[in-house]
Amino acid sequence: MQSSMYQTQDTNSQQHSWPADFGLGTSDRRYAYFRQSSFQQSGEPPHTPISIISSDSTTKPLLSRTVSSIDVPPEIYTFDYVDMEKEDSMSWPSSSSSSSSSSVLYTLISMFRVLRSGNRQMKRLLTLISLNVAYSTAELGIGLFTGRVGLVSDAFHLTFGCGLLTFSLFAMTTSKKKPDRVYTYGYKRLEVLAAFTNALFLLFMSFSIAVEALHAFIQEESEHKHYLIVSAVTNLLVNLIGVWFFRNYARINLVYRTAEDMNYHSVCLHVLADSIRSSGLILASWLLSLGVANAEVLCLGLVSVAVFMLVMPLFKTTAGVLLQMAPPRVPSSALSKCLRQVTAREDVNEVSQARFWELVPGHVVGSLTLQLKKGVDDRPILEFVHGLYHDLGVQDLIVQTDYE
Repeated sequence: MQSSMYQTQDTNSQQHSWPADFGLGTSDRRYAYFRQSSFQQSGEPPHTPISIISSDSTTKPLLSRTVSSIDVPPEIYTFDYVDMEKEDSMSWPSSSSSSSSSSVLYTLISMFRVLRSGNRQMKRLLTLISLNVAYSTAELGIGLFTGRVGLVSDAFHLTFGCGLLTFSLFAMTTSKKKPDRVYTYGYKRLEVLAAFTNALFLLFMSFSIAVEALHAFIQEESEHKHYLIVSAVTNLLVNLIGVWFFRNYARINLVYRTAEDMNYHSVCLHVLADSIRSSGLILASWLLSLGVANAEVLCLGLVSVAVFMLVMPLFKTTAGVLLQMAPPRVPSSALSKCLRQVTAREDVNEVSQARFWELVPGHVVGSLTLQLKKGVDDRPILEFVHGLYHDLGVQDLIVQTDYE
């Protein structure tokens, strides 16, 4: 049994410059094509990856199923990232840094450099974080000085929220870093992780508000104080600034074109949910002053349901990307149709292990295995499969062919 691999990439996506010996230009849609046991570890020059070369018994193949340790010659592997690492060395610390403290310092300096040259949304998020940190610090100081436990608790809640917003900002800056040997796809998925973390925090906040409403219903008394209402009004004003900053993302079912859109949407939902929470506390206090019974239970219950419904679509989408669900933009019927077209070819016996997922929103990756008839030239088949899935919207496609 022989095995071959065919990897394709969209011409609009990021590509590495392959050596001239390979015969592939940057505009070639066949990103990489190689046969296991095609490259020899002898002194002969590497062959064209498109050609079919049989390995004889006297030479040791580069990639063999029976070899436990694979020795990759540096001239074949290392050229991908040499220029990339040289270009990145001025702004990002290397993984072999001698001191962890210096690495953290370099990372912070790099983040500030990215922020200075970043877009308006990143600068707005930094402004919002600064406002929240200043407000939570002042609230914590007043709470400790006056002995108000409610103010101290609210200050810790805001501090935790500031930490999540800071993580979102960190993801925005780190996602600009180019791929390296460890993260070969880059750091774009870090923004998906930040959006998922924000959504998870907001779901927990919705649950805690529901528990607070249940507690108020059981105790049949209000815990609202005058100073808590003043705190809620001030917090609402700060969060409304954030809602204004990210108003373009203030929708529930937002279509995510990139991972950056998903991260910005999570930030907008974060400040929007905090605004709803503060508004619910203010409304409950006003209704209680009018003598409405169980006003606090009603308002907190509505806030809990509103936050839950607001955040759940984002939570499902981010969890789907991280769990590598089938891409929602590509209909399952279209994938099944492509699979039937490939199986219908005379030279193909079977198609198995067809897997498709989103690396980040807008970037679909796929892989499948073709069982071909013995002695069949697989180049036309591979080109057909690549064109078929490329037209469907799959940017990166890996096809492995086996012969019986």
